[in-house]
Amino acid sequence: MSGFKSLFKQTFIYGLATVLPRMLSFLLVPLYTSPDVLANPSEYGKVAVIFSYFILFNVILAYGMETAFFRFFNKEDDKEKVISTATISLLISSFVFFVMGLLFQNQIANYIDIDVKYINLVIWILLLDALVIIPFAYLRAKAAAMRYATVKIANVIINIGLNLFFLLALKNLAQNDGWLASIYKPNFEISYIFIANLVASAFTLVLMMPFYTKLKYKFNFTLWKKMMRYAMPVLIAGVAFSINETFDRILLKELLPADIADSEIGMYSACYKLALFMTLFATAYRLGIEPYFFSHSDTKNPQKNYARILEFFVAFGSIILLGVVVFADVIKPIIIRSEAYWEAMWIVPIILIANFCLGIYHNLSVWYKITDRTKFGAYISVFGAIVTLVINFAFIETYSYKASAIATLVAYGLMMLLSYYFGRKYYPIPYNLKKIGLYFIISIGLSLLSFYRYRGEYIIGITMLIVFLGLVVLLEKNQLKQLLQK
Repeated sequence: MSGFKSLFKQTFIYGLATVLPRMLSFLLVPLYTSPDVLANPSEYGKVAVIFSYFILFNVILAYGMETAFFRFFNKEDDKEKVISTATISLLISSFVFFVMGLLFQNQIANYIDIDVKYINLVIWILLLDALVIIPFAYLRAKAAAMRYATVKIANVIINIGLNLFFLLALKNLAQNDGWLASIYKPNFEISYIFIANLVASAFTLVLMMPFYTKLKYKFNFTLWKKMMRYAMPVLIAGVAFSINETFDRILLKELLPADIADSEIGMYSACYKLALFMTLFATAYRLGIEPYFFSHSDTKNPQKNYARILEFFVAFGSIILLGVVVFADVIKPIIIRSEAYWEAMWIVPIILIANFCLGIYHNLSVWYKITDRTKFGAYISVFGAIVTLVINFAFIETYSYKASAIATLVAYGLMMLLSYYFGRKYYPIPYNLKKIGLYFIISIGLSLLSFYRYRGEYIIGITMLIVFLGLVVLLEKNQLKQLLQK
């Protein structure tokens, strides 16, 4: 049980690094959706589209090297060789992208229909973010969770602080000061959002610079080829995942009439934020378990522990799913301040369930990472991306963002099932399907019933939640006692 205590300790700290910063970033959604900043959903829609491209290019610039780094760091005896080779690879590729991006920024802006001043800022941010990929991976590999958490949280605090300063304080000061008025420019709100992001990313790189000063810059071409062979399927899977996660905003912009596209994207993206509770939990859990998967792959009977890890995930994830759905309308006005965005609340349970399926998929994916069959991860993710694209192309014009939400759920659900099917063949893990299925089905059933049938009837919703909590505690009481013991 000591291994599980270590796992949950790491997951808790990584959770602080992921959940707390993003909970703080919740401040930005009320800020952006307030009448004084981006009162019109169409303006927030423009921001959402740009961040969709952010996610796609972050994946491309990482090209699976982070996952390859974890694999070879635990596999190779010469750790320094792995660190140096991965870092040099990303340094070269990042600066090549940066130069090409600046040279062709006008053409890029015209092609994707985004103002070139935003493109310029995005290029700089992408470069800075790429340069800290391996330093952060190194911290995780060395289990330096507190250092990792501190830097991550500092990044978000600076980002939020600058957003508040640029969008609120500077605006108020400029109204009473002529010199500040020359700095503050109306209608520059979107630019200020990305300038804040740029400064935060630059500060993060400064904090991680000791990694670069201590690095022994030696490049091993043979090792690099092995790492790239491992990383390429991860890259394909990552691109496919980014399509599943955010490409719907881009498709909404392309397929809906121009006069309503940005507004629909804005409402959809704002309400999508309410599913962040599940995303945060799944991300924190994944950050904690990924190094655990690799470091325990050679221990005796690791499959038994992997099975219990998924069981814990589904139990906790089911509680989060039902809890957020029951209280969605209580949370809504706190996070999304303008009623103009609330029209898209219909998607919240769908996106929550979709991200629950995605979290289960990440837990199931241990089999192809441990057995070096990462190509299966690429196959499954590409299949999910195809499903996403087909449903969006077929139904967006008729059902708008509802089609996008359903596409996300169908894609992640099928990916989850496919990963289980192939994992059972290549790396059998004795999952407790009865218990996992019980939690999964009951929580989804109660969530859909609570939101679409008894929405706003909190006595019924809270009763459902209490009954489900009682079921989980009853079935997991022995495991919980062991985990809570010192």
